[in-house]
Amino acid sequence: MINDLWYKNAIIYCLSVGTYMDANADGIGDFQGLMRRLDYLHGLGITAVWLMPFQSSPCRDDGYDVSDYYSVDPRYGTLGDFVEFTHAAKQRGIRVIIDLVVNHTSNEHPWFQEARRDPNSRYRNWYVWSKKKPQHAGQGMVFPGVQKTTWTYDKEARLYYFHRFYDFQPDLDTSNPEVQAEILKIMGFWIQLGVSAFRMDAVPFVIGTKGANVRKSIEQYDMLRTLREFLQWRLGDSIILAEANVLPETDMEYFGDDGERMQMMFNFQVNQNLFYALAAADSRPLVKALKATKPRPATAQWGLFLRNHDELDLGRLTEEQRRVVFDAFGPEENMQLYDRGIRRRLAPMLDGDRRRLELAYSLMFTLPGTPVIRYGDELAMGDDLRLAERNCARTPMQWSTEPHAGFTKSDKPMIPVIDKGPYGYQHVNAADQRRDANSMLNWTERIIRMRKEVPEIGWGDFEVLKTGTPVVLAMRYDWRNNSALFVHNLDSKPREISFTTGIEGDAGKLLVNLLSEDHSWANEQGLHHLLLEAYAYRWYRVGGLDYLLKRSEIDVQN
Repeated sequence: MINDLWYKNAIIYCLSVGTYMDANADGIGDFQGLMRRLDYLHGLGITAVWLMPFQSSPCRDDGYDVSDYYSVDPRYGTLGDFVEFTHAAKQRGIRVIIDLVVNHTSNEHPWFQEARRDPNSRYRNWYVWSKKKPQHAGQGMVFPGVQKTTWTYDKEARLYYFHRFYDFQPDLDTSNPEVQAEILKIMGFWIQLGVSAFRMDAVPFVIGTKGANVRKSIEQYDMLRTLREFLQWRLGDSIILAEANVLPETDMEYFGDDGERMQMMFNFQVNQNLFYALAAADSRPLVKALKATKPRPATAQWGLFLRNHDELDLGRLTEEQRRVVFDAFGPEENMQLYDRGIRRRLAPMLDGDRRRLELAYSLMFTLPGTPVIRYGDELAMGDDLRLAERNCARTPMQWSTEPHAGFTKSDKPMIPVIDKGPYGYQHVNAADQRRDANSMLNWTERIIRMRKEVPEIGWGDFEVLKTGTPVVLAMRYDWRNNSALFVHNLDSKPREISFTTGIEGDAGKLLVNLLSEDHSWANEQGLHHLLLEAYAYRWYRVGGLDYLLKRSEIDVQN
């Protein structure tokens, strides 16, 4: 079956079932509630929904501590509810992406419980053990400042077990062929229930070697090809979106030289430098990151995001750049996390400034790749810094001015709804914004519709244009003899720039504005002159004379 590259021009929306919509009034979101909101997502223009973990779990790490891979946690519904959901999503042309968390399990998983009890169990070798605590146990923690070690003693097994994450998340020995076979079985199970893709958690740790004697983990990239081949045998257009925060020189190892490994990866390099660009009004490090991550196979794609369900990781920036971003977006200690990131949502980071929010999202939608939106960001939802660690940015969706934002009829939501301050549900909610033509929600819907009409971004090649100043970023995309051009002013002050499209002849003389009637004609020297307001952005179709002529004919007829 020929692979359908649907992900090249997709709009992905990430949500947690437990905090999206509660249908049975128990304070926890569920699949029946999510089904009620599918028409909302369809109207927004979403083409794929990414669900955070919903399998059975003690939920000590928001579901990333899975205790049964072949189930739906009873709090969210049943497998029957899940199938009804995937069917309803398919009817609306929305694909379903689910988290694949196979680096570790919960310590309550039956596999681990049997492994610790019985040294002869087949599951004993599914985990990573050591008789003595390794000397490097204090290194490599994912959650520094919260996590003390990567090796913990188990009294029943009388052995130390390895855990890259929290101590209640023992690592699976993913080098074990039996574990690898089980991972394929898990993927096959969910494909049969209507899943189109998997967001694979912590991929470098999944494919890395593990053990007491492993001082430096070595990535086993062939595992990625095995996963890819299995998916294409089972469902030709199924893909993996990899969470791999790696350096650009390693990207091709994950994609594969011929695109035979991962179809998609999140572009953390661009994400971190994008926030530096927003903080410092300096596009140069962002341009460097874009060029460094430009090489990729024709079938591969980047996933682009602003904020996600984790902290904003700034570990790839220089110390000076990191300080600039912290000062701008997370100056207080309780806004920071794990000595490397910011745990806030985007709107409060940008002081609720609508101009800056639009600029940030315009950038995300026009950088090379596929945009991934976090639920509630279409409303400019805020955060609750009183909640521990990452939970501050995982509060329930704000649907209306009803109690608990219309998320639940229970008096005890699983996570408190934001009910105070400028981001309280009384001021920020979907119902009010649907009635306001100029709301963030309606702006997001319009920009998504336009993004889907500019496939050059997802499919084409890009070139960064010279604007004469690092505070203005201009990029042109070319695909199938069509070109689109985007300009962004990162500065809080108006900027006047001159630039050429880089296209010779008459083709580059006209820029048709896709968002307004403010078109641009080049002068005799081929230069376009633009006056950009503070935080302004422009979307252009290059050489769109036919478009303007058709518009003129329509205007005359009317």
